Amino acid sequence: MTAPKVLISDALSEAAVQIFKDRGIDVDFQPNLGKDKDKLAEIIGNYDGLAIRSATKATAKILEKANRLKVIGRAGIGVDNVEIPAATAKGIIVMNTPFGNSITTAEHAITMMLSLAREIPAADASTQAGKWEKNRFMGVEITAKTLGVIGCGNIGSIVADRALGLKMKVIAFDPFLSPERAKDLGVEKVELEDIFKRADFITLHTPLTDKTKNIIDAAAIAKMKKGVRIINCARGGLVDENALAEALKSGHVAGAAFDVFSEEPATKNVLFGLPNVICTPHLGASTTEAQENVALQVAEQMSDYLLTGAITNAINFPSITAEEAPKLKPFIELAEKLGSFAGQLTETGITKVTITYEGEVAEMKIKALTSAVLSGLLRPMLGDINVVSAPVIAKERGMVVDEVVRAAESDYESLITLTVTTEKQERSVSGTVYADGKPRLVDIKGIRVDAEFGSSMIYVTNEDKPGFIGKFASLLGDAKVNIATFNLGRHTEGGDAIALVTIDGPAPTEVLEKVQALPQVKQVKALTF
Repeated sequence: MTAPKVLISDALSEAAVQIFKDRGIDVDFQPNLGKDKDKLAEIIGNYDGLAIRSATKATAKILEKANRLKVIGRAGIGVDNVEIPAATAKGIIVMNTPFGNSITTAEHAITMMLSLAREIPAADASTQAGKWEKNRFMGVEITAKTLGVIGCGNIGSIVADRALGLKMKVIAFDPFLSPERAKDLGVEKVELEDIFKRADFITLHTPLTDKTKNIIDAAAIAKMKKGVRIINCARGGLVDENALAEALKSGHVAGAAFDVFSEEPATKNVLFGLPNVICTPHLGASTTEAQENVALQVAEQMSDYLLTGAITNAINFPSITAEEAPKLKPFIELAEKLGSFAGQLTETGITKVTITYEGEVAEMKIKALTSAVLSGLLRPMLGDINVVSAPVIAKERGMVVDEVVRAAESDYESLITLTVTTEKQERSVSGTVYADGKPRLVDIKGIRVDAEFGSSMIYVTNEDKPGFIGKFASLLGDAKVNIATFNLGRHTEGGDAIALVTIDGPAPTEVLEKVQALPQVKQVKALTF
């Protein structure tokens, strides 16, 4: 097997490059390539992985040419420079390193808060200019003050911990913060309005989304205490900078410390030059330790994925541990083939998909399995679908996808049942993985079977009447179609029956037409896996 090939197109540390090499990955280190989008587009098709920082822009145009690419790893948290929908459509996993620079960013926020409280930058500039303005810089203590944390995830919780160590009272707004977690952190969980009313200092640690854009605007500022101080080391655009500038000028807001801006690089901004405003050029992650940490982390994550299938910190796919990956692999194959089986038999619009996981498989990473089912199901109808893009496409098509998890109720240790509801009917198919690791079909529309998936198959539904099998086999024999396996099943004597035959090579159209013409046959389909 040839070694996976990774391109590093931004400045990553030598230690990160070495991790790839030590893991047996062929690495091409071109730290300045990210700035040359034409050159990047020209060569991207030669690589399985792309490791980047913020200089490389992985646009749809570049990704269009990335036919081999399986993973993009961003050393850092922000993936604004990667077109996620384009990557998802091509089945490219996009990973970031959300924890590698958490401490550094949290420390920067605390540093900005302390600098703001004591007006350190302005006092330093004044003193170094030869002035001795001792009475001009009257700061405030932070002890016993209330810090409002907006977003108490990974970085926000570190800020809260440090602030508690500085003897502040910490209140936090985060819809995803559980009361138990708040208690463990030692913070009071509150609503956003409470932060505005009660906080002496407000620090933001939330991603920029449609819901969080301008989360602090003129209306929010009007609700705040007079003399509040605002710190933003998270994302530009969380605060309406024009509204903040007005509040700083009026004195309602006593100070602001910003590391991020709505437009970056920020060579000019409405906040620049205002008294008691501290600005830094997006330094949140800029420490030697953080830069090294994220580089090493992204190298490990990408290597794990390319070599074992383990997925960590992916933006567009569920995480799968190195331990889970080998156990999951045969079930992902089963899930995709069950989806493909149903998809090839479905001729009208799908309204609902129900996937039932029974037994041991119910304890596995079912989100990944559901993605595989949907990819197999949609591919016969929509073409270029993959496990990464399938859930997004199903949602866009208005399909209801239900996942049911339950203890084993059948003879199998693990069973996956896919039920597809269309405008005209409902069809179920079940499968399992035996000890040999091969996926098997075990039930089709309530009829028991035991069939492996062959690369070329013929599926027939018919009435259970004497003579059908002989005629069917004769038609295949006359056309010199060689039968590899022959599986039969029926509901009841004389009732509905199915035949599932694996053949060598594709099924000729004229043979399918002759089978369809047999009096007992209801439906005949050629299937490929």
